[in-house]
Amino acid sequence: MSTPSQDDKDAAPTPEELREQVEHTREELGQTVEALAAKADVKAQAKEKAAEIKEQAAEKANLVSNQIRDKAAHATQLVKDKTPDPVLDKAAQAAAQVRDAAARAGQLAADKTPDPVRETAESAATMAKANRIPLIAAAAAFVVFLIVRRSRSRRCQCR
Repeated sequence: MSTPSQDDKDAAPTPEELREQVEHTREELGQTVEALAAKADVKAQAKEKAAEIKEQAAEKANLVSNQIRDKAAHATQLVKDKTPDPVLDKAAQAAAQVRDAAARAGQLAADKTPDPVRETAESAATMAKANRIPLIAAAAAFVVFLIVRRSRSRRCQCR
C-alpha cells in the first residue's frame, strides 16, 4: 500500500512539470494563433489561389500546344503520304533550282560590285550586327512615324 506522502507527490505536479506543461500549452497556442492568422489572411489566400490557377493554366497550355503539334505532325505526314512521289520529286528539284539560282545571283552581284562599295556594305553589315537592338528600335520608330504621317494625311484629305 502506498503512504499518504507518496499520493500527495503523484497528485501535485512538481514545478518543473508545471513549467513543461505551460511551455507545451504556449507552443500549442502559438500554432493555433498562426493557423487562425493564416485563415484570416485573405490577401495571402488570394495570391496562393492565383498561383495555383496560373500553374494550372500553364499546364493546360502545354497540353494544348503538344496536342496541336501532334496534330500538325500527323497532318504533315498524311499530306506526304497522299502526295505522289513524282510531285515530291518535282518540288525537291524546284527547291534545289531556286537555291542554286539565288546562290548564282548572289555570286554575280558580288563579282559585279566594285570593291569600295562591297567594303562599305560589309562594314555596314558588321555595324548592324553589332548594334542590332538600336537599329531595330530605330526602324520601328521610323515605321510608326510613317504610319502616323499617313493617317494624318488621310484625315486631312477627308475633310
